[in-house]
Amino acid sequence: MSGAEGTTGRVLETDRVRDLTTWDADWAGLRVVVAGIGASGFSAADTLIELGAAVVVVDAGATAGNEAKADILRIVGAREVLLGAEHAEALPLVDGEQAELVVTSPGWRPTQPLLAGAAAAGIPVWGDVELAWRVRIREGRPTADWLTITGTNGKTTTVGLTEAMLLAGGKRAVAAGNVGTPILDVIRDPQGFDVLAVELSSFQLHWAHSISPLASVCLNIAEDHVDWHGSYEAYLAAKASVYERTRVACVYNAEQRETEAMVEEADVVEGCRAVGFTTGTPSISMMGVVEDLLVDRAFIEQRKDSAAELASVSELGEVVPRHFVANALAAAALVRAAGLPAAAVRDGIRAYQPGEHRIQVVANEGGVLWINDSKATNPHAASASLASFQSVVWIAGGLSKGVSYDDLVTRHARRLRAVVLVGQDPAPLQAALARHAPDVPVSLHPSLHTGHGHDGGSSDPVTGDALMQWVVSEAAGMARDGDTVLLAPAAASMDQFSSYAHRGAAFMAAVRARGDQGTTAKES
Repeated sequence: MSGAEGTTGRVLETDRVRDLTTWDADWAGLRVVVAGIGASGFSAADTLIELGAAVVVVDAGATAGNEAKADILRIVGAREVLLGAEHAEALPLVDGEQAELVVTSPGWRPTQPLLAGAAAAGIPVWGDVELAWRVRIREGRPTADWLTITGTNGKTTTVGLTEAMLLAGGKRAVAAGNVGTPILDVIRDPQGFDVLAVELSSFQLHWAHSISPLASVCLNIAEDHVDWHGSYEAYLAAKASVYERTRVACVYNAEQRETEAMVEEADVVEGCRAVGFTTGTPSISMMGVVEDLLVDRAFIEQRKDSAAELASVSELGEVVPRHFVANALAAAALVRAAGLPAAAVRDGIRAYQPGEHRIQVVANEGGVLWINDSKATNPHAASASLASFQSVVWIAGGLSKGVSYDDLVTRHARRLRAVVLVGQDPAPLQAALARHAPDVPVSLHPSLHTGHGHDGGSSDPVTGDALMQWVVSEAAGMARDGDTVLLAPAAASMDQFSSYAHRGAAFMAAVRARGDQGTTAKES
């Protein structure tokens, strides 16, 4: 890691825009276009209007929900709210003049015509997280330290654990960002906070240029969102930027060399430390596991020859997959960097309530464990799930986003008792199973396409709750005593469900309905 005191932006800025680094700076009359009227875009526009900026909001979707939000923004003082695809094709004027700043919602790609036009005109583009960092300092309110968290998988779990540990340590803290609460809503809280646990997607990181967190982590990295970033290298660079300008500790995954390399290349504040985490025995300046205990060899004076006990692995829950242990260690490193005692880690773990759809135990009946991991929407996340169990009836498939399943199936073929496929185009996963696990039984609903026409049956594929009822019944018939039925789709959900949450909820409802009927799995 190299030291740096300043912040180097990736966009050109006028002197006026460059000086906008506090809430109390001169925002009055600043001409701003806000791209997007979703949760983050609405929050950004509302904030800028409160600051006194002249704001025009643009969104391609002229939906009833957007119209309702547009009405609110007009009432509070937006100059214009332009809804419809035609308005997103070029940068609009603000009060008859060119905009001085664009603030974009994270989902908008850099190649989108309005954003590309702003870049061509030399107009800086920020995301809502960059704006939040700029206005976090406000006279009369505490300025919170930021702990920033990214990674291909595990972000939401880690940010939740971090929040729980901070609260257990007596801090006024909250999880924000990509986790669901728009960060600007948190920044505007009248009481303020001591520490923020900030989940950052690769999209948000792309549009953030000056954040200087107290501590930061990239949990892991695997190919994802290449369609948005244009290449895996660009996605990797966006994730790596989480470490830029970190002040106290860059936390990395000692079991994945790519994250350590990110830290080595990061331009950080002088004195910042590199702290690793591992699910094995930790070296000096690492967090790790010794005899089923989470331990700290980084934030103690005697770290050369001893470790501080933080918590036991069993306190993490009934089913504790390896990647969950890694997430807990990453969270522990972040809060320890913020000065919290070891007891806060343990108490936070005990208080933490995992969200649904991530390694969630649904039932354990008839010798069969049923696990909902609907949030495993890519092969990397599904691999972590599969690695947690020995004999699995795997429910998988959905929108594949063009990824390959060969490595995933090869790595876990020996674990598979059987596979039940979902997804309107199951062919990619079906082909990988045929190549690398040819002896594993594969079941497919007769209404679904295989990529070579129908497998027989209805011309209207079954979807949603009805499909999941069939899937669970099929899995129950294949499972044996000691098996785990695991919903870890390795794909997105929107071809057959409204969201991964809908997919997971349908699975849980179907499993519980079978339990209510007294159905048990067959024994071998």
